[in-house]
Amino acid sequence: MNTNRFELLHPEGKQGGTIDRQKYETMKTAILACVQAHGEISFTELVDQIKEQIGDTFDGSIPWYVTTVKLDLEARGILERFKKNQRQCIRVRG
Repeated sequence: MNTNRFELLHPEGKQGGTIDRQKYETMKTAILACVQAHGEISFTELVDQIKEQIGDTFDGSIPWYVTTVKLDLEARGILERFKKNQRQCIRVRG
């Protein structure tokens, strides 16, 4: 097993794949900090906030990594997705 890779889960039970462990940890930390700071946030706002926060230092597609890590965090029961005013929003599962 490659310890530099992180095995992802998917909330619908689909194959999650693997990503670089450091990128996973960086994105997880940014997502959780952002969601906790706002209480709840739309997906679009989350991507925008993370682009502002780490965009200059992150090597990769921020929208793709936000989506992938967010889905993993949903599958692990850490975040939950819900609709609000026709927008996908995220909050820490309480």
